Formats: sequence, C-alpha cells, structure tokens
Amino acid sequence: MSDPTTRRGPAGPPKSWIPEFLFITRKRQRRQIRLMLLSLLVGAATGLGAVAFYVATVVAVRVALGGGAGYWPEPGPGGEPHVPWPALPRHDFHPWLLLVIPTVGGILSGLLVFLFAPEAEGHGTDAAIKAYHEKDGLIRPRVPLIKTIASALTIGSGGSGGREGPIAQIGAGIGSTLANLLRVAPAERRVLMAAGVGAGVAAIFRAPLAGALFAAEVLYWSPEFESEVIIPAGIASVISYCTFGMFFGWAPLFSTPDLRFTNPLELGPYLLLALAMAALAGVYTRTFYGMTDVFRRMRWPQALRPALGAFLTGAIGLGLYYLTGKRQEALSVLSFGYDSLQRSLNGQAEATAGILAIIALGKILTTSLTIGSGGSGGVFGPSMVIGGCGGGALGLVFHRWWPTLVPEPASYVILGMGGFFAAAAKTPFSTLVIVSEMTGSYHLLLPAIWVCVISFMLSDEHSLFRSQVENRAASPAHRRSA
Repeated sequence: MSDPTTRRGPAGPPKSWIPEFLFITRKRQRRQIRLMLLSLLVGAATGLGAVAFYVATVVAVRVALGGGAGYWPEPGPGGEPHVPWPALPRHDFHPWLLLVIPTVGGILSGLLVFLFAPEAEGHGTDAAIKAYHEKDGLIRPRVPLIKTIASALTIGSGGSGGREGPIAQIGAGIGSTLANLLRVAPAERRVLMAAGVGAGVAAIFRAPLAGALFAAEVLYWSPEFESEVIIPAGIASVISYCTFGMFFGWAPLFSTPDLRFTNPLELGPYLLLALAMAALAGVYTRTFYGMTDVFRRMRWPQALRPALGAFLTGAIGLGLYYLTGKRQEALSVLSFGYDSLQRSLNGQAEATAGILAIIALGKILTTSLTIGSGGSGGVFGPSMVIGGCGGGALGLVFHRWWPTLVPEPASYVILGMGGFFAAAAKTPFSTLVIVSEMTGSYHLLLPAIWVCVISFMLSDEHSLFRSQVENRAASPAHRRSA
C-alpha cells in the first residue's frame, strides 16, 4: 500500500513537501527567472550610472556656481557624500554672474539635447513613463549619456532641478539598452526599463524600498501599482543601492533630529498641513505646465529656449536675494536648494517662516522656468524643497500658536515634503517611504501616512507627469498585449 504522503493528485504536485518544492522550482517560468537575473545587471549598471551622475552634478555646481560666481550653497544635506575634487579657492560672491552662468549652462544644455537626443529634454521621468506605455520600453542608447551631461550643465549652472528625473531616465535607458543587447521580448524590455527607473531613484536618494514602489506606482495617476514591475524593480533597487553605497556610504540623505509622534491630537494640525500641501501642489502643477505651454508656443529655436528659461531663473534668484536684504538663503531657489531644507531641519534661527515661504513660492517659478523651457533636470528635488519649505513655514506658525501640539516644527518640513509630492505626482505610498528613507525619520511613519494619503485624496486631476494613465486597462502597452 502506497504512502499517502507521497500520493499524487490527478494534476497536482507530490504531497511530500520536498518533492513539492522541487516541482514548484521546476515549473517556475523561465521568463521570471530570466527577468530576475537581468534585473541584477540593470541594478549594477544603474548604480554605476548614479555614481557618475552624482559626481558630475557635484563637480558642475562646484565649478560653475562656486568657482565662477562665488556662491557655495551651504549647509548641504547632512548625509550627502563628499567629493574632494576639484578643490577650488573661494573668492567674493559676484551676484551679477547669476544672470550669466545659468544662461551659458542653458545654451550648452539646450544645444546638446536638441542636437543629439531631443527626448532628453525636461525632467526625464515623464519620458520614461511614456516609453513604458507607448514604446514597449524602447529608449535610444545615447539618452543616458546625453541626459547625464545636460542635467549636470543645467543644475550645476544654477538651473532649478533635481536628480530624480535625470537618474530615472538614465536608469530607464540602461535597462532598455541591456534588454536590446540581450534581445529579450518587448514586454520584458518594458519591465527592465521600469526596473531601471526604480534602481536610479534607489541609488541617488539612498531609498531602495521607495525605488521599487516608485517604479510600480508612478506609471498611473490612480492608486494602482504595476504588478509585473515591482519584483524586478525591487531586485534592481537593492543592487543599485548597494553599488552606490560602496562608493559613498549608507547614511540617509538628510540629517534630522530625533522626531517622534506621541500625541494623537497632533493629527489635527497635520490635517491642516495636508490641506495646505494639496493646494500648493495644485499651484505648482498649473504653473509648471502653464510655463511649459508658453515656451512651446514661442517661435524661438528649441535649442535656445532653455537659455531664456535659465536667464529668467537667475533673474528671480537675484531679485529675491536683494529683496530679502542680500540673504543668501533666498538663493535656494537656484540649483538643488537642499541647503534650505537642511537648515530648517537643523532648526537654525535664520530659517524664518517668511524666508521659507519665499523660497517655496520662488522655487515653483524657477523650476517651471528651468524645466518648462526644456532644461534638463528633475522635478522631485525641487518638490522636496517646495513642500519642505512650505511645510516648515506652516510648522513655525503652528508652533507659535500651539506649542504643545506642535513641539517640533522640523517634523512639518519632513511631512510637507511627503504630502506635497504625493499630491503633485499622485504617488502617495512611494513618497511616504522615500521621505522616511531620505531622512531616517521612521518614527514619523504614522503621520506621514496620514498627510500623504489625505494630500493625495484632496489633490486635483493635474499631475506633474502627463504621461501617466489611469490604470492598466488604459495603458496602450497592456492593450497591445491583451
């Protein structure tokens, strides 16, 4: 009589757990195993690409703004890795050069992009989303290189932008190129391209979990995830993060005080923060795409529009510098602007509510001009500055009104970052994770969920990413493969 533990069903695996494990492994689809292995390659290559891109932006800022104009944005993010070269002597600040240097950077970036890779204009993430839905993940191999150089020129010369969009498109291009070299199917190329997006975000912001979630969430403006992307993106994000960390360490991007959520009544002021961030995000998206449409209707040559946007960006920075009594904090509307966030998190006295509000509103204008004109840079970094400064200003006001309910205004900087981008980009879950990983403030995870979800639910239909579709059913990629 046979042992019942090893008896087979009519079409099922053996009942003994060891043969069943072997059966499942044997039946595992070759496509899944291949995607996992290829995701390792995408992660490693994107991690190296993130190292090169980070160094390029740091050197560009140091040479153009520091060595050129004498403007050194300080303090930088507390966890940002140090690049010791080039070591340039410091000299007096020459404000008028903030009109010249961004314009030159805009000219060089515009010519490079529109002569060699027009799809590399703008903030990059939208182009990657469009490639996923409409082109089966096909991106030309030259795009990562052009995007790296053009973004370093734009941001390094003072244009308002961040690293997220460029590294997302760089990672997407790496994933697409590897897929083409290995001749995988279009559906697999699409997944590897999206995995490259997540890997880029994971490395450059030291946020591996957020990178995986972002790649799967950013494709749609509704609360839907791309299921076929999330596991390959998770694998690629881990490898990319580790690759970047081997060069630059493992510290979170921003240094933060020990902030905790200890009183449920604090959810009341946080609700007001969520309302404010949803409204501010609406202003941002409308200004951003309104400015984009204005530049696209201009009769200027495409390659020269980024120069005009950069000149106007420098003019706004210079104007705010003099309007605030030559306070260099106002110049956070240029380039990355992370110094204003770190200053607010440190609780430094010069981070007043008025200055923070000026930076938030000014950053909306400078980002819209820089990226809307075709300059190459990301919108996530500026969004962190806008939301963080806007939230920080509100936190300082609330602290003055309700000191027991708002004991630490710095928490409003962190949650403002999350709530603002969740509303502007329609990515509430990856945003609350990335803000937690960037700042190491995991004790604020509960109010982060509260603020990000409410900001997202109260936001309007306008998104920073026009290539997003509503859900899988609305994606051309899935309609073609149905």
